[in-house]
Amino acid sequence: MRLGITMFATDLSMPVHDLARAAEERGFSSIYLPEHTHIPVSRRTAPATGDDVLPEQYQRTLDPLVALAAAVPVTSTITLGTGILLAAQREPIVTAKAIATLDHISGGRIAVGIGFGWNVEEIENHGVGYGSRRDVARRNVLAMRALWTQEEASFEGFEPSWSWPKPRSGPPVYLGGAAGPKLFAHVAEYCDGWIPIGGKGIRAALPALREACEKAERPMARVIPFGSRPTPGKLEYYASLGIEEVVATLPSGPADTVLPMLDQYASLL
Repeated sequence: MRLGITMFATDLSMPVHDLARAAEERGFSSIYLPEHTHIPVSRRTAPATGDDVLPEQYQRTLDPLVALAAAVPVTSTITLGTGILLAAQREPIVTAKAIATLDHISGGRIAVGIGFGWNVEEIENHGVGYGSRRDVARRNVLAMRALWTQEEASFEGFEPSWSWPKPRSGPPVYLGGAAGPKLFAHVAEYCDGWIPIGGKGIRAALPALREACEKAERPMARVIPFGSRPTPGKLEYYASLGIEEVVATLPSGPADTVLPMLDQYASLL
């Protein structure tokens, strides 16, 4: 069982390069960073967290790709991932180049966790209708995968083009979201795995995910429980389901807040 970590990286939290180095030294397999380009003040959308007030860390989130780049020269083995990158809110040609560059300078250590987004006004500020965000995200990921894999890449929205570097690692794309036929159809079509938040309902969802992958004639997608608080019992349970990696959540805070919990998780390795 591999154990990764995720933290809301902000201008007030422990620096990402220090956290990534500390995580690698303790034997963690991955570090994932979330994304919010901005949070509109209107707050028309209720917090997805269930809180009365959205936590301040959502307003202060660093760009995950830039922050992960800072971790590259101080690490050598740990996977550097987005968890999650809001694919519908990003221009695919520029984002594909940024991810491919990050993959190149890291020696192929990049993973791309994506999601559709929940904040209506944030998404609309990017010129995307909330109801179309899934279709836009799909189109953007397929466009990026074309740029990563084809010598003369072409896709809806751009003519045949050259774009290097080509990623060494793929990179793998993992989709976050609640279990269901629509989500699993997306996973089976253009992703490599599913990153459910927490771990509830995974056992019941696995047959539907397997069926979607078989229908698409693809291998079974990886399942990576994301943002959980692992215990020995939970890790044993996930292992019994064939799950090979879990990503644990850390508080968004300074080193003296983050490192004790990192050490606590490290005791499970």
